[in-house]
Amino acid sequence: MPSDQATWLIAVPNDGDAEGIVQELGQKLKSSTSSRSISQLGIPSFKTGTLDSLITLSEELPKQDASFTATVGKTVDTLRNLLNNDPSKLSQHILVNENSVDDYLLEWSWNESRYGTQRSLREMVDALNKEMTSIDNTMKAKLQNYNLVKGSLVQMQRKKTGNLSVRTLADVVHKEDFVLDSEYLETLLVAVPKTLAKNWNLQYERLTNMIVPRSSKSLATDDEYTLFSVVVFRRVHDEFIQKCRENKFIVRDFVYSDEEIEKARQDLDTADMTEKELWTELLRLSRTNFSEAFQILVHLKVLRLFIESVLRYGLPANYIGLAVKPDPKSAKKMFTTLQQQLSYLRRNKSTDKSESKEEFVGEYQTLMEQEFFDFVLFEVPWIVN
Repeated sequence: MPSDQATWLIAVPNDGDAEGIVQELGQKLKSSTSSRSISQLGIPSFKTGTLDSLITLSEELPKQDASFTATVGKTVDTLRNLLNNDPSKLSQHILVNENSVDDYLLEWSWNESRYGTQRSLREMVDALNKEMTSIDNTMKAKLQNYNLVKGSLVQMQRKKTGNLSVRTLADVVHKEDFVLDSEYLETLLVAVPKTLAKNWNLQYERLTNMIVPRSSKSLATDDEYTLFSVVVFRRVHDEFIQKCRENKFIVRDFVYSDEEIEKARQDLDTADMTEKELWTELLRLSRTNFSEAFQILVHLKVLRLFIESVLRYGLPANYIGLAVKPDPKSAKKMFTTLQQQLSYLRRNKSTDKSESKEEFVGEYQTLMEQEFFDFVLFEVPWIVN
């Protein structure tokens, strides 16, 4: 049974009463479920080509179908991530030509201006593949560029968070907290666990020689650490850092510079602005490319419907297409109704292999013996349930 989370695209031979078939099936399905959607899907009379070409395409298209579906899915995932997985916002962007996916499928028609039916099936498949590949490559490049900028911004923002042992100190300290432009002295910043703050006050002057007495000042505090400044002679810099490590005091690598602080602020502002611009651009591109990619996917599925119909029902190549959106609660009943109404399409299967070989021979035997429904059916997975 096909998925109850997908719209079913079905093809059956046209006996000359396409409208009657659609109406009859519509009535039957309506009686089998309280919620149904069915419409006619126009399958053009494409150029059939040779049997070899049809078989080759029939074998190739499932892989392309899966690839196209994956591209559509990745585009939806990009939109979902950009919109913080907000279903209401996502539904505003999962549109095909500004219409809902359901409306597009139930009112679908072949785009003759882009994929003229005077071309061969191979040419149309190649055109669809070229367009989808272009969309996929463009999305990958734009997403990679956005993720790089977003990652850089997140890294900058993380430096402004966290405790005093790891966060940036540019917005914590001030110029007057430092001894500047001294040949011999320097101010160091030390993050001390709050449980060891008393030990720091008692020990810092004796950690090494050449510590300026009473030079330690408490500059900031959080839930875990207190940030102290201390003035030392430059010549004991390395020794002082080593002694601090031994006592679980964390010396922060920070040199006060008005220029560097201002540059860091400008870099953050620039990264934030760039991220917002790229977010808007990627959202707009994803919305457009979803619409394009979904249309390409459906056109490929209709080509598959046609090709499999020719292989299943033969010529003349005149088939009725149906788009059916099942109600998940009664999908099984709907599918049973479809099978009953279209049971006349069932092939008489023989268990005698010799009889089967008389009908289908050679290299196509395995393909034609694959399990299939009584009618040609392909699924379009629901984008948002």
